[in-house]
Amino acid sequence: MRFIVKLLLGLGLFVAAQTQAFAYVRVDIDLTSQTMHVRSGSGAEYVWPISSGKPGHLTPRGVFHPRALYTMVHSAKYNNAPMPHSIFFHGQYAIHGANAVGALGRPASHGCVRLSPAAAATLFAMVQREGAQIRIIGSTVGSVVAHGHRHRGASAYAHNHAHKAQTALGYAAAPRAPTLEQWAKDPAAR
Repeated sequence: MRFIVKLLLGLGLFVAAQTQAFAYVRVDIDLTSQTMHVRSGSGAEYVWPISSGKPGHLTPRGVFHPRALYTMVHSAKYNNAPMPHSIFFHGQYAIHGANAVGALGRPASHGCVRLSPAAAATLFAMVQREGAQIRIIGSTVGSVVAHGHRHRGASAYAHNHAHKAQTALGYAAAPRAPTLEQWAKDPAAR
């Protein structure tokens, strides 16, 4: 009898652990179609147009998890441009809201993934509650993977200069700032 109770208890814990393992927001970004498909662990689903990195400012591809979330950040490099509801996922790359909603649906950023302000606020709240896995696939014309792997159609120039895509974008923290959190408290600190 004890064996059956232990077995049932173990099975219950296993099922609970499996349910928890998948209770996060799944963010799938397709650079080719310039869309983001979002599935929440609670069942909510969205498809939003995005703007990723324009030529010379590539968006990294791969699977990422949020590193830092900020309700509001301003670009240290691009005229103090607002980046509402920023979800930093790789270095200084973030998913964030942008007022340039007319550019959504085509590459137009300096490497970040831009959304409409309303979509960014919705995504931010979901990720803050549930956590997230961010998967970025596809390519824009002449793009190169951030890690320097060449794709069909990539120009020799883009291939030879792929390292530029890996350098700091100037979003959020200055390159010498130790962490994004420290920068958020004092952007002028070096």
